Amino acid sequence: MNKFSRSPKVSQILQCGALALLLQSAAQADDVGWYGGLSIGQSRAKINDARIANDLLGPNSNLGASDHQDNDTGYKVFGGYQLNPYLAIEGSYADGGKSKFTETNIAPAGTLTGNIQPDGFSLGLLGILPVTSRFSAFLRGGILDGRTKSTLSTTGTAFGNPDSSRTSHYTDWKYGVGVQYALSESFAVRAEAERYRMDDTYNHTNNVDLISVGLVYRFGAHEEPAPARMADVAPVAAPMEPPPPPPAPPPPPPAPAEPPPVVMAPPPMAPPPPAPHKVSLSADSLFVFGKSDVHEAGKEALNRLATELKTGTFDTIKVTGHTDRIGTHDYNLKLSLARAEAVKAYLVETAGLPADRIITEGTDGSDPVTKPEDCPGHGRSAKRILCLQPDRRVDVEVLMSR
Repeated sequence: MNKFSRSPKVSQILQCGALALLLQSAAQADDVGWYGGLSIGQSRAKINDARIANDLLGPNSNLGASDHQDNDTGYKVFGGYQLNPYLAIEGSYADGGKSKFTETNIAPAGTLTGNIQPDGFSLGLLGILPVTSRFSAFLRGGILDGRTKSTLSTTGTAFGNPDSSRTSHYTDWKYGVGVQYALSESFAVRAEAERYRMDDTYNHTNNVDLISVGLVYRFGAHEEPAPARMADVAPVAAPMEPPPPPPAPPPPPPAPAEPPPVVMAPPPMAPPPPAPHKVSLSADSLFVFGKSDVHEAGKEALNRLATELKTGTFDTIKVTGHTDRIGTHDYNLKLSLARAEAVKAYLVETAGLPADRIITEGTDGSDPVTKPEDCPGHGRSAKRILCLQPDRRVDVEVLMSR
């Protein structure tokens, strides 16, 4: 017997908990923390058929040759909620396939053939280690509400019992390890190895190992670009003409007895340096969310800016990419710099501007337009992504020559 209770209430609670996770995964599509998926792979059940035969025959029986078929196809349906980047709650239903064994040449004469089919619901925790922005490893542990179906058939005179089918219910542990890679904001692939503690129908504890590969879908994390809207591009101011020098004051009237003094005109005042001109473009109008390639709808704003720059003179152009607060520091820094480089490359290719006079810079969301209280929370829901839209931008600062 296991150290866990086998009461029907424990089984019902575990089954309801696992099914609730799967159902709420589909219902809570607005919360990116929910996910679900399917895995398939190979299961291996280590059945102690010699102990089953001895239970039926008695301790003085002589067992002959044994033939095993322990491997079969297994699958798992799972769903869960990721509480934070390092912890998730997950429930699942797993089918361990079918294992077969045959004991032959038993004295007294006879054979014993058995089929074992384990399955069950489980509920547990995942400890997650993010390695990169897309790749992570995890450990899992949880409680299993299992069920084992077995069918035994005999031949000869060795067994006094007729052929029988049994079903046992039990509660035990499961644990495992795996890795996951995010293909996009919505989809990820997962590979993992798990061990389930299983009781056969004769109260012997066995292990069922499942090695599987699966697909994970995250609800509410669709990679759709925000509605295309062109940012208003302010016209680039023409270079300012220097003001004319002030006129020289007239000489004073000559003194009666002295020659008039010679008065030198003051030198003309140098014009003040022109103020830098800054244009802010919406990143969602230039790029698909999470990407750095300029799409066709975003090229219109850059074409207008390029036309203005070709007609004026300037010393330097500084292009700065900004991101929102979603994502890691390294990911946001790389994405913002890549977007700034994409705008520079487009201006060079379209307007023929000199590349050595265009400076690019990326930020990691450290210069937001929105305030933390404007868009509260830490998830990636569609509502929060839309709220943080003003932070995703590309600033073009033009330093004019005199």
